Amino acid sequence: MTPRARAAIENSDTVVGYTTYIKLVRPMLAGQEVVSTGMKSEAERCLDAVRLAVSGRRVALISSGDSGVYGMAGLTLEIMKEEGAESLPFEVIPGVPAVCSSAASLGAPLMHDFAVISLSDLLTPLELIFKRLEAAASADFVIALYNPRSKGRPGYLEEACKVIMKHRSGTTPVGIVKDSRRDGEKVIVTTLAGLPVEEVDMTTMVIVGNSQTYRFMDYLVTPRGYKGKRF
Repeated sequence: MTPRARAAIENSDTVVGYTTYIKLVRPMLAGQEVVSTGMKSEAERCLDAVRLAVSGRRVALISSGDSGVYGMAGLTLEIMKEEGAESLPFEVIPGVPAVCSSAASLGAPLMHDFAVISLSDLLTPLELIFKRLEAAASADFVIALYNPRSKGRPGYLEEACKVIMKHRSGTTPVGIVKDSRRDGEKVIVTTLAGLPVEEVDMTTMVIVGNSQTYRFMDYLVTPRGYKGKRF
């Protein structure tokens, strides 16, 4: 969480968010009204936030990571448009995306071009997800996978690995970060062929190296190309 995000929460009079995220910010609340909803209630949550703000409340709508990266920022703007709330004061406050915090725990895997892909097909057709994955793998991007595995779709990560291995070696370094920067964070450095699927869930980030990525100690390094270059 950035200091600006913390200040926005502390200065609000109403906090709206997913139940799990509300629990995470509860220690910094001091009398704010709390509106929480469960999984798959994103539209309802954003609509509540917009309507409360229109009524005169100073609302903090909580996302994990960064609200503009698979978060609530886009949906909130869509709802503001539908509600005719163009004059509503609105700000997207940056946070630290899970891909960035996870990369920091792994060393330096994102030093060159990378692609971020979610394996959740709740909003995106699976065919399109794997089309994008194939394109990223063939172009030798480092690939960061959000929402890599859940109880409802336990096989998607294995299928994703098969797609990537059509374009790179099974010895390609892979980093796994579960619960990034939260209590109990777990970091695993492994290979594409040896990826322990059972260790991965919805709160895990999987970062697959490109053809140049290597392991150094317990870190991943993707060379940018500075070494030996003169400018």
